[in-house]
Amino acid sequence: MNKKSELLKLIPEQGIVPLYYSDDPVVSIELMRALYHAGIRTTEYADRGEAAMKNFKEMRKACDSEMPGMYLGIGTIKNVDSAKAYIEEGAEFLVSPGIFEPVIEISDKNNLLCIPGCMTPTEIIQAEKTGVTIVKLFPANTLGPSYIEAVQALFPGISFLPTGGIELNAQNLISWFKSGVCAVGGSKLITKDIISNRLYSQLTEDAAVAFQLINTIKSDLKNSGK
Repeated sequence: MNKKSELLKLIPEQGIVPLYYSDDPVVSIELMRALYHAGIRTTEYADRGEAAMKNFKEMRKACDSEMPGMYLGIGTIKNVDSAKAYIEEGAEFLVSPGIFEPVIEISDKNNLLCIPGCMTPTEIIQAEKTGVTIVKLFPANTLGPSYIEAVQALFPGISFLPTGGIELNAQNLISWFKSGVCAVGGSKLITKDIISNRLYSQLTEDAAVAFQLINTIKSDLKNSGK
């Protein structure tokens, strides 16, 4: 199975790539499990703490044993050593806050999807030259949906995944998907309250609502020809 090809298809189908980190391995697994129960099949775990690698290993085991079809990726990858280490531990896609060509290259060598972060047209051009076909736009709440509309025509071969500050309400999501994004990412779904109070059932409910809302919006936009 070509995981890169599968993800390039799955991410637009899902329409959402949740992002989170917890110091606790059990909490990290339970959050992923809650997302899985909601029907979400792409999760980005953030390499943002000392326990990240240890937790990721445990998440990988849980994913393999009980969550078929879940793609577990790693985010905040800023150097080759981290990229190699997580790939060895079973990362199925990598996300970077910026463009670092050696990370993209090692992802390509392992036939894995790498999603670099971009903010300006110059950065998108740089990413495009590496062969990347999907980029993370960050910070999304600063750029806004109108930014996507402005640059979309310039980069017909690039899909955009805005991340950072995206509210998961109908009005905001409509504006993003109407602008042409392939999916939305970020941590708004998995709040500090959910993590600290271990509100896994609430996360499943919230994720299911967001997932259904996104699918409805995408369907409505497709039917309307937008």
